[in-house]
Amino acid sequence: MTEQPEITKPNNAPLLPTGSVLLGLASFSAMDAVMKSLSLSLGPYNAILWRYAVGFVIIGVLYLWQRPSWPDRQIMKIHVLRSVLIVFMAYLFFWGLTRVPLAEGIALSFIAPLIALYLAAIFLKESIHPKAIWASLFGLAGVAVIAYEKLTGDYPTETLWGFAAILFSAILYAGNLVIQRYQALRVGPIEVSFFQNLIVFLAYLAVAPWFAIVPEASAWPMITLAATLAIISILLIMWGYARAEAQLLVNLEYSAFIWAALFGWVYFDEPVTASTVFGTVLIVAGCIMATRRDRPVAHVETTAL
Repeated sequence: MTEQPEITKPNNAPLLPTGSVLLGLASFSAMDAVMKSLSLSLGPYNAILWRYAVGFVIIGVLYLWQRPSWPDRQIMKIHVLRSVLIVFMAYLFFWGLTRVPLAEGIALSFIAPLIALYLAAIFLKESIHPKAIWASLFGLAGVAVIAYEKLTGDYPTETLWGFAAILFSAILYAGNLVIQRYQALRVGPIEVSFFQNLIVFLAYLAVAPWFAIVPEASAWPMITLAATLAIISILLIMWGYARAEAQLLVNLEYSAFIWAALFGWVYFDEPVTASTVFGTVLIVAGCIMATRRDRPVAHVETTAL
């Protein structure tokens, strides 16, 4: 099994880690925008299939360069379990993004760490902090504010299905966060990324005879860009979190909403409504309340994708 990289002692003035995490989040938001464009042109299945194919090649070079040993059976089970969650989570998320604005999709994904608190209590036997109850109420209120506009407005049925798909994806992502806590203590980010890309690609490849299409040459630069942005994001964020305390960095994760709103407006002409902003503020407030403790917390934005 690959040894976990040595963790640098947390820095009390984490300028470089902060910059690394911010760049990583900007990179991932850009990837979401590229993937939305690819999902609209190729369909979510083919966008994900070919992005993971290219990502596997890129991260495979980095992984094999380390000359790693094969993970033991227990670690492989964790790699497989988390990747299976990502198979469904990624499809639901990007399918939903083709039907709702980018900023709203990212905002709804912020509910995941609140759900993860309760899943951790069930599966990891962690005690629920009293603040988590209030945090959950804030988070659910934020989702309700965003949902109310959709349910009472004159929106196509597909938009409502997109909204539901992203919410269900967030639930799966919450389970992914619980597994990620266990996984992060045992293996390094390059190994995690390698097996994630490999297993998800193989899972999508299994149904390729029925659904896959070979993209035109003009689509490959965008596919390669999406894969590259995803890998860069993971490495930048993991580098930052290895060098500063998580509680100092976690609130930076909400900058993803700003990038999503910007990319959605510039590339897809998507307006950001007042209810989306207000709902996001409530969700973010709940997440900050839940994570202001003396122990590390997991990532918020859906960087597992």
